[in-house]
Amino acid sequence: MYEAITIKDIAKALGLSTSTVSRALRGSYEISAETKKMVVEYAEQFNYRPNPIALSLKERRSRSIGVVVCEIANNYFSQAINGIESVAYNRGYHVIISQSHESYEREIVNVEHLASRSVDGLLVSLSAETNQFEHFKNLHDKGFPIVFFDRITDELETHKVVADNFQGAYNITKHLIDAGYKKIAHISSAAHLSISIERLEGYKAALKDNKVPFSNSYIKNCNHGGMIYKELEDAVKSLINLKDKPDAIFSGGDKLTVSCLAVLNKLKIKIPTEIALAGFSNSPLVELLNPSLTVVKQPAFEMGQTAIELLINLIESKRPVTEFEKIVLQTELFERGSTAMKKLKKK
Repeated sequence: MYEAITIKDIAKALGLSTSTVSRALRGSYEISAETKKMVVEYAEQFNYRPNPIALSLKERRSRSIGVVVCEIANNYFSQAINGIESVAYNRGYHVIISQSHESYEREIVNVEHLASRSVDGLLVSLSAETNQFEHFKNLHDKGFPIVFFDRITDELETHKVVADNFQGAYNITKHLIDAGYKKIAHISSAAHLSISIERLEGYKAALKDNKVPFSNSYIKNCNHGGMIYKELEDAVKSLINLKDKPDAIFSGGDKLTVSCLAVLNKLKIKIPTEIALAGFSNSPLVELLNPSLTVVKQPAFEMGQTAIELLINLIESKRPVTEFEKIVLQTELFERGSTAMKKLKKK
């Protein structure tokens, strides 16, 4: 049976002391760059992995990290979690995932449960219902490491990792305008969420810069982010029943985009002949649909990796951290059939 190598094995093979190998693997400034490189390369070559049980006993930490997201089945969050786990595993941490299902109350329960299990820190993307933050502040004030990603709050001073929601929304709205659409509706999640605010601002800016009038009647918020089908269906129906109905819909979320397509298909509305559709989505299926969907894709995997690196740095810092970063990652626009040029549709 294959046995994983240990620090002692690495030390013996390289003619070093176990303490030198241990410090080299932790990136200690006491060890030369040449020695660190030699140790790390050997460790990677022979698939060395830290023993989380031994580490937790030595450091009095659980070597586990709690992750709170709205829904694992959401393509964006599943990709972010893959990014989180890819880094956590190599750094000797175990990941415990919980879902809020867009519920504030469930988020509180999840956070309290994870904290009671003595996780070393939390990675959090807020639920659609969350607009109070005492459950995080109570932990944060005690020095408990918390990093927010995707859906963030300014109520706590800590590291945050987000996508450039403003620019992503701006780009997709401008694409619709350039394709000939001038009556563009916007369906978003709860209005108070950071992602909803930033995407709405990007949408409005693109309209203004291209001299397309803004209409408040074209804005619809789904407080459960598309998780309740009836809520989204009502929003879409209210748009198509307008006297001056939109000729395009920009949906501001992964679940919203896919569910919006389902509603339009159920109502037998042809895309893009009757209404064009574009939105934020990380689903790998969007290009296989008929028509294929124009989407803004977020760097979810990279966001997860960045957030977990920041959290582990907080956890392992020898001194209290007082300076925090807000890292903004760029999105990418993929233009496909669901937003075909309006003038071509009449042929």
